[in-house]
Amino acid sequence: QVQLVESGGGLVQAGGSLRLSCAASGRAFSNYAMGWFRQAPGKEREFVAAINGMGGSTRYANSVKGRFTISRDNAKNTVYLQMNSLKPEDTGVYYCAAVSSLYYVPLTTGEYLHWGQGTQVTVAS
Repeated sequence: QVQLVESGGGLVQAGGSLRLSCAASGRAFSNYAMGWFRQAPGKEREFVAAINGMGGSTRYANSVKGRFTISRDNAKNTVYLQMNSLKPEDTGVYYCAAVSSLYYVPLTTGEYLHWGQGTQVTVAS
């Protein structure tokens, strides 16, 4: 069983930056693909970014390409989401997710088995 704990959310002005972290418990963290999703009030949860277990392949939603960077440190069992040039539309609860996958990068909520509790990101205009 993998347990995920997100941190790093907060309130930031438009144009600012935040770095989210997701710490995973359990063994063999490098066997898991990790994803970040977000959910704004009244909207469905949407894909933001993901990275495969080996860390060599990443995917991004078009809305965050060039602004967000996902990375992982397998020695620390942690995945990060560096968010730059933040916009008000980036506001939402950000969730970390995990599924066993060395090479494939899952992009949909249904493909992930383990979820964190979420961390709030608010971007003020």
